Amino acid sequence: MPRIKSAIKRVKTSNKSHLRNISHKSKIKSSIKKFNLALSEKNQEETSKYFKDSVSFLDKSVNKGILTKNTASRQKASLTKKLNTLAQPEAVEKSAAIAPEKVAKTQEMPVIEKTPKVAKKSATKKPAVKKVTKTAKKTKTAKTKS
Repeated sequence: MPRIKSAIKRVKTSNKSHLRNISHKSKIKSSIKKFNLALSEKNQEETSKYFKDSVSFLDKSVNKGILTKNTASRQKASLTKKLNTLAQPEAVEKSAAIAPEKVAKTQEMPVIEKTPKVAKKSATKKPAVKKVTKTAKKTKTAKTKS
């Protein structure tokens, strides 16, 4: 248990937010379950109603920081796929049957040869100039005087 006043307050606030997050996630899950139930019954009115509610809950949870953007996006995409199969089940079945038959023939493209790039010449570096330090000057002058 923390002893510092700010740490005690932080524990209290984190517990509050934890409870709030749990309740919000529960609302999302129950809304998705209702959507799936309406989808299994093939009731379009209820399905579209619960779809809108679920998407709304997901968007709100992202804005409040309860879910990450990618998680909500993935769940919305999953719900949308399910909704689209209910809305157009014949189109999905037809497209699956037609797809293998409509294989486009590949056209041969002419091969374009690329010219190699010329490498740039590196600039020649000037030799480094030796710096004479004060200690070197003193030793030279001391040697010449003796």
